[in-house]
Amino acid sequence: MVADVLFLTELANAGCITWSQREHLNYILQPRDRNVKLIEFLTRRSVAHFKKFTNVLAKEQAHLVPVFLNDGGENGVLFHVDIQQ
Repeated sequence: MVADVLFLTELANAGCITWSQREHLNYILQPRDRNVKLIEFLTRRSVAHFKKFTNVLAKEQAHLVPVFLNDGGENGVLFHVDIQQ
């Protein structure tokens, strides 16, 4: 849980999610439910916010980045976002 709180703080600091969204996510006890809600928050934001998310994710949990880009997910495409700089 501590790692999740730190990761959510990094996301809020980077502007990927709002501080109120971070607080809301902190109150969700089950990691799966927290991840589902985080994805919901991210899909409501802009492509620029999603790019910030993938940048934070690359620093914190780089092995997960391919899941969110192109066809990196085992169960099909989760997102297809061109985040070229």
